[in-house]
Amino acid sequence: MLTLIKNAEIFTPRPLGCGYLLLGGGKILLTGVGEPDFDTGLLTETVDMEGAPVGPGLIDCHVHVTGGGGEDGFSTQAPPVPLTGFTRHGVTSVVGLLGTDDETRSTASLLARTRALREEGLSAWCWTGGYHLPPTTLTGSVRKDIVNIDCVIGLGEVAISDHRSSQPGFDELARLASEVHVAGLLSRKAGVLHLHLGDGPRGLSLVRQLIAETELPSRIFHPTHVNRRKELFEEACDLSFGNSVVDVTAFPVEEGENAWSAPDAWERFHDTGCPAANLTISSDGGGCLPQFDENGEMVKMDFASSAGLSDTIRELASRGHSLDQILPAMTSNVARLLRLPGKGRLEAGNDADLVCFDPEFRVRHVMALGHWMIQDGSPVEKGVFED
Repeated sequence: MLTLIKNAEIFTPRPLGCGYLLLGGGKILLTGVGEPDFDTGLLTETVDMEGAPVGPGLIDCHVHVTGGGGEDGFSTQAPPVPLTGFTRHGVTSVVGLLGTDDETRSTASLLARTRALREEGLSAWCWTGGYHLPPTTLTGSVRKDIVNIDCVIGLGEVAISDHRSSQPGFDELARLASEVHVAGLLSRKAGVLHLHLGDGPRGLSLVRQLIAETELPSRIFHPTHVNRRKELFEEACDLSFGNSVVDVTAFPVEEGENAWSAPDAWERFHDTGCPAANLTISSDGGGCLPQFDENGEMVKMDFASSAGLSDTIRELASRGHSLDQILPAMTSNVARLLRLPGKGRLEAGNDADLVCFDPEFRVRHVMALGHWMIQDGSPVEKGVFED
């Protein structure tokens, strides 16, 4: 089956101009500017985008695919995220993880849900481990999980500077980071340590110490939730100048809260001259967004969704930023850091993952691996148990 997408304003994420994409076998076969100059007689489908912007499918690198939560008892465990919980928001690739609850939720269940999403048409990987140390694994070893399990790309989300963490010290975290790094080398995977940052005053001090006092490359440390406190975000901006990629979470921020929303964080990161390639944005989809008092008691809970990514794109576009500036943090930057082959760019040979936006930058069409998932804003493919 050959599909021609024409008259599209293409962002690879680099702006290509008004042009076309030829797709077949789940891949991008050809991209071009203007009208196609080949015989279209063999095409099975032609889609006229009528000048609408088209970019790479979004990559959400921090998703609780099995459901997160549980910080206020078993009844607060969130359900697994269904297929359309991603595709409605332009997400075609996900990286799943465990969080606070790495006890009743396991690496085995995480792997099963990751593989289920693959069967349903998404591209999916996962982190082994969770908040706590020693990490929960399938094989009993972080290194063995990464090397021997195809969809495991690193370790995460290990919690630091958080009252829910295992309070890891320098030596313990250095040893784990080494395991992850070596596993990445052996398997040609990312080998990244994905770090949950809490509200604690120590912030990124342990990460800075690891970079300064070990031989480990700074790129393997990927701190997330760095916009949850404004002071923490300033630390993260400084860290980005040393070749570390930092991850902003697209969660809601209330007026007067000591945090940056994802659009505000994105603008501040760029306005201060931080390296644009060293920023990623994820949703924390399926996870809870708890608020705790000074005694560590939960006083409020909400749940995150991949809608945070599409909402961030729409908000930044409404502020006058162009898609070629906005999209890398959710596409090419993520694919480069996590070494996801064929992802993050609309170019020949890559996977046919794309999202088309309407004039208000709402998600209009979504294709994953050459199959339409969303057309005119409505799902055409649903998960096995979705109505």
